[in-house]
This record gives sequence, structure tokens and C-alpha cells, in this order.
Amino acid sequence: MNDDNQGTRPTVLFIGLGMMGRPMASLIAKAGYPLLVSDTNDQAVSELCAEVGARRLESAQTLADVRIVITMLPNSRIVNQVLVGDYGVAKRLAQGACVIDMSSSEPLETQALGKQLNELSLCFLDAPVSGGVKRAISGTLQIMVGGDANVLQQHRELLDVMGSSTHVGPNGAGHAVKALNNFVSATGLLATVEALHVGEKFGVDPAVMTSVLNNASGGNFTTANKVNQFMLSGTYASGFALQLMVKDLKIAVTLAEQMGQQMKLGHECLAVWQEAAQSTTPQTDHTEMYRIIDAHG
Repeated sequence: MNDDNQGTRPTVLFIGLGMMGRPMASLIAKAGYPLLVSDTNDQAVSELCAEVGARRLESAQTLADVRIVITMLPNSRIVNQVLVGDYGVAKRLAQGACVIDMSSSEPLETQALGKQLNELSLCFLDAPVSGGVKRAISGTLQIMVGGDANVLQQHRELLDVMGSSTHVGPNGAGHAVKALNNFVSATGLLATVEALHVGEKFGVDPAVMTSVLNNASGGNFTTANKVNQFMLSGTYASGFALQLMVKDLKIAVTLAEQMGQQMKLGHECLAVWQEAAQSTTPQTDHTEMYRIIDAHG
């Protein structure tokens, strides 16, 4: 940690030390930001504090010196509960502090939360990420930011510690783009997996077909970054859970309905992923779709 920066950089409270949140919080501390952390997993909190010199958020602790709160939590309901519900973290912040929700939340819920935070005289950005655990560790995540562009500019240096940020629109737009991105990703993965299995039944080596796809018009993110690395290798260790993909697909399809847009492919894609999810645990990696689709014939 760079102690020379401790007096000039704002204190950050990071809530949510899961597979993604923990390495993200670690990078913030290593960049010299005074860091408070909180999670229901007490072991994760203790380990991170020991590793990077962060401090544990105590239940009765004042938050007057916290200028930025980052949430990396499972869903909108928990984000709301932590910030403006039972835990009321936002109500304990000084006016002018900024809340940055980096979870995968529901866009319209995010807009409503933004209004509540505005009434508390707090700034708000929704800034979900894409890239998985490896890019969270390396600080190269793609961050999709919704909210006031001026507020983003004020906090871009902090976000740059975790990856590359793109302003995509007003509050809620970040979460909308994240869900729609994962819809495109899930559809591409499903098409790839089905094509590989059909080709293999015909006698085409999946590795050979993947090489061809990557040099032809069928190449996509899955063929380039997931097939050989996680599917054909049998490691299934991309760091993004299958059930989380289902959650993001639900957000995308629901958003389409809320916007009055048909998403026929979205509904079909969601149905296939939901069926696959019935045989999984929360730890099942989303690249296991390759194995599950094959097992289902």
C-alpha cells in the first residue's frame, strides 16, 4: 500500500467480498485508498484486512469520513436493503458522498434507488462490470457506468484502479447495458456449444472446429476465450457462475418487457439456460453449459 497517498485519497467503504468483490477491493487498498470493508463472510473480511491493511466496518461505526461507498452484492433487493433499508448505510453518510453500485442490479430498481440517494444529498453511479475473476484480479475489467458524467469524472481515477470505464447513459443505463451484454454473451455461447456438439457428432474435432470459427465469420468471444480454455480442457473455471448468467438473462428479458420491446430470442435463450440451471449448484461455472448440453443430447 502506498502510504504517501493516504492523506490525499478519499476513504472508501467496499461492501461485498465475493469472487469479484474481493480482488476489486484489494486493488483499491493497494492503490493507496484508505479502505473499510464489510461482508457477511467474516473470514473473507479478516483475510482481506490482513492481506492489504484494510479495516473492518464495525456495526456502530460512524461513516462521516467515508466519501465513497462501493457495493458488489448479489441483487437489487440486497443492495437496497444495505443502502436504504434495514442496514441504512446511505443514511449514515455525510452529504456529498458518492455511492457506486457495481453489482448486477435491475435497471428500473437502480433508477428508483438513485432518486432516494439524491434525496439524501448523495451522488450515485451504477457501474457493473464484465470480465470475470481473472480480469478483476488484474484490474482490467470493463466497467459500464450509468449516472451523471461529471460525477463519473470525479471518480474515474478510483474506477481506473479496477478497469476501464465507459459512460453509457443516465442512472440505470449501466445495469441495462450489463444485462444486455450478458444476453448477447449467453446467446453466443449457446450457439457455439450447440454447433460444436453437432459438428462432433458428424466427426469434426471440436478443437479443429473452434480454430476454424476463430478464423471465420462464426468467431465470437466464446470461441476465442472459453472453448479451449475452459470447455475442451474440462476445467470449467472461468469464474462466472451459470446461475448468475440466468439471473442476468432474466434482467435483460424483464427490461425488454418493461420497455415494450419483444425479445423472442431472449425468451428462448433464457428457457434453455434455466433448464440447464436445474442440475447445477451456485458454484457451477457457466462454461459447464458445454457438458450439460451434451448430457441432455
